[in-house]
Amino acid sequence: MTAVIQSNVRSDRLLLAASFACFAVAGIATGSAEVLSLGHTVTATALAVIAVYCLARYANRVSRRTLANLSFAFWIAFLAVSGLHAIGLEAIASAVPGSSSVLVASLTAITWATFLTACGSTTFLGFREYGASSAHAAEEQVLEGETSDYSTR
Repeated sequence: MTAVIQSNVRSDRLLLAASFACFAVAGIATGSAEVLSLGHTVTATALAVIAVYCLARYANRVSRRTLANLSFAFWIAFLAVSGLHAIGLEAIASAVPGSSSVLVASLTAITWATFLTACGSTTFLGFREYGASSAHAAEEQVLEGETSDYSTR
């Protein structure tokens, strides 16, 4: 008999990738003040709602440890990308070959996506930790307030 390793048919990473992509496109849609219109704002808001939904589904499927590691990794990535903003996106875009407007838009999208994914994953981790601690407190309260069938005389 051969040993077969069971694996999930669906990957949870697809939800995370979809969430990241939606946050990135929403960041591009609201990145520039010159082209900001009601249509861009509504589109970016809809994409952000979809991204939060995908991130919530992902957070529901993975363990707390995985979610904590993800949150930490995205905060580190956001801090790294924020360092590029301190230098200046236009300065970095002029130093790299290619279209500078495309590179500035890409860095803006990555900044928004890492920031919003880090915030979302941290928030869902907090919800999960709060739910775990309140469930534990409720169990202790039931045990302390439990009455016995036997009298204590």
